[in-house]
Amino acid sequence: MAEFIEVNDGLRIPESELSFSFARSGGPGGQNVNKVSTRVELRFDIGASRTLDAGQKSMLLAALGPRAVTGGILRVRSDASRSQWKNRQDAVRKLARLLSHALEPVKKRAPSRPTRASRADRLESKKRAGALKRTRGRIRGDE
Repeated sequence: MAEFIEVNDGLRIPESELSFSFARSGGPGGQNVNKVSTRVELRFDIGASRTLDAGQKSMLLAALGPRAVTGGILRVRSDASRSQWKNRQDAVRKLARLLSHALEPVKKRAPSRPTRASRADRLESKKRAGALKRTRGRIRGDE
């Protein structure tokens, strides 16, 4: 494995800031499932990271809050493969993708105005609705 995990162009997280734990995985695999610990759980402590600055930490905690365990520890699991090594690579890839998406700046919505045609359509539908309601009243003259 690499010494650093490439998150985006300017951010590389050292592997020393990640901790891995392994457990037996469920699903297909025959006796391999009962003997080998192939499921990987990767933990990344956002608050204790020396690589991230305060702004990046707050962005990550805001975006990934529900995924983070108490204390700002982000947990990523992988048990897609029968191989512990492949699951470890998959977990690292998932973490990099999560961090990359969470650190993207949110685009501000540009205000827009309704078009002339949509305003005309709206007024026409209001006129039709009003005309329909006028026909629902009592009929005069036959009282």
